[in-house]
Amino acid sequence: MCYILLLTPEGISGEVLELGGEAMIPYLAPLLDKVMNNGTLPADWKRTIVVSVHKGGDLSLVTNYRPVSLTSVVCKQMEHVIESCLMQVWDKNAWLYEGQHGFRPGYSCESRVITVCQVIADSMDNGDRIDAIVIDFSNAFDLVPRDRLRMKIANSGVDSRVVAWVREFLLGRTQGVRVGGQLSEEVRVTSGVPQGSVLGPLLFLAYVNNIWRNIVSTIRLFADDCVIYRKMINNADIEKLQKDLDRLGEWAAENAMKINHVRQLALRGPG
Repeated sequence: MCYILLLTPEGISGEVLELGGEAMIPYLAPLLDKVMNNGTLPADWKRTIVVSVHKGGDLSLVTNYRPVSLTSVVCKQMEHVIESCLMQVWDKNAWLYEGQHGFRPGYSCESRVITVCQVIADSMDNGDRIDAIVIDFSNAFDLVPRDRLRMKIANSGVDSRVVAWVREFLLGRTQGVRVGGQLSEEVRVTSGVPQGSVLGPLLFLAYVNNIWRNIVSTIRLFADDCVIYRKMINNADIEKLQKDLDRLGEWAAENAMKINHVRQLALRGPG
């Protein structure tokens, strides 16, 4: 318990809120209400402490450790409120791309795999050929330009107070690394969505939400993992898929995303 308290930016662990239960509501509710209406966040809510967790193997090898970002547990309560507001609006106006399977209720990595595999299986049963391109974006969560992200959220139909809160949430963030009880000098984080936060994944979905526009082939995503595929009937389909890949590359350049690698699969059923 003490170890967790030391690592948390504001010195409060999740266990404190859990054990406090309903007794914490009179203290949290006025704070969250004030933060929402004033549009400002405490400095500790914008701090991230990165710690390393041993995955296994040789303790002396850096590659055997996984970085974990710790953020304010009190801020996370407010993030859940903002997340609910965003999802209510986006579900109502069907704003989020249907082919995005990441970090959404009713969607998952499994749902994307099942959907794509079913299409491939049906095509192969019919003796058709289907080409699929698997694309991965490099360091995508860290590269998101915050000004563009705020503009996309502002144009998604959400309340202006929520937009202002998200803007404040992203500005002035800092990050430090803790090793063996020692904390490094904190540095400013000027791009990307906060790792280890509740809102970070949803904000990333908002940023890449328009990736499918101008693409005629089918594109399915799980956060920053992308697969684009098309049934190949004639040479025109090959040209259409290539044009879609070109458009995807243009979208990546325009939105400051870097494509890490591409894998191509060509599958054909019997016949």
